[in-house]
Amino acid sequence: MKISRIVAASAFYVAFGVILVNFTGQCDAALQGCDASILLDGNSSEKNATANQNVSGYDVIDEAKELLEATCEGVVSCADIIAMAARDAVQLSGGARYEVQTGRRDGTESLASNVDLRSPRFSVSQSADAFKNKGIGLEDMVLLLGGHTIGFTHCSFIKERLYNFGDSRKADPTMDPSLAEQLRSICPENSEADAAVSLDQNLTSTFVFDNSSYNQTKNHRGILGIDQALALDPLTSNIVAYLTTGNDFTARFEQAMVKLGAVEVLTDSQGEIRKSCRLVKNKPRSSSFGLLG
Repeated sequence: MKISRIVAASAFYVAFGVILVNFTGQCDAALQGCDASILLDGNSSEKNATANQNVSGYDVIDEAKELLEATCEGVVSCADIIAMAARDAVQLSGGARYEVQTGRRDGTESLASNVDLRSPRFSVSQSADAFKNKGIGLEDMVLLLGGHTIGFTHCSFIKERLYNFGDSRKADPTMDPSLAEQLRSICPENSEADAAVSLDQNLTSTFVFDNSSYNQTKNHRGILGIDQALALDPLTSNIVAYLTTGNDFTARFEQAMVKLGAVEVLTDSQGEIRKSCRLVKNKPRSSSFGLLG
């Protein structure tokens, strides 16, 4: 199966983002013979991905669901497809393939009020508490945030660091001044445009799944405040320091993803298996893509 690294990154951020937001889980049920690893055909390329202004890659999930419904209707949930898309995108970006248990079911509503999203402006301790409340420990939190080795953010999430950190009217002093200058050229202070910014400023590995994002923070070149804070905060600095030199990041990240996938899962008679990932059964919601209730 051929897939571009840009689309792989898009699929990963849809999958990883939805997993983080909804904390989908795993169980021991099997896919009953269905091959849910089919994400794109060989003709797909980055031009088919949706614009990065919104989180792109939902089309990848939609296509996988359509193919699976045609083969084994009502068997594979959107939640399982999301989890496997994350796994496949990690592999296609240079990581190893890890096992994903299946049997999740989808939620019966998609409401913004149900979203439990960790802000990139959270402090390390706030993030640690949020993950702890879901049963995810400190080391696994740092590993999961290492997923920022691929993907993009937007100017709106980093302008405060560039222009008015802590109401100082200055840039974040923990950011490399040369990086701040570079980012200010992409994100002018008074511009309404919300340009995309690569989370990994190492151009040789922007779309490669590795430990590069940790090395960037070691050099004060973290893009998101939480990423840079991980390298500086006493709670996590030793973990980040190890991950900048260790060669087992990918394997440990995969283990953390499996743990994340085990949180608050819907199984058995809970929830439903949607026919379309954008629609709750018998309750059309044209903008919905949430998976859990």
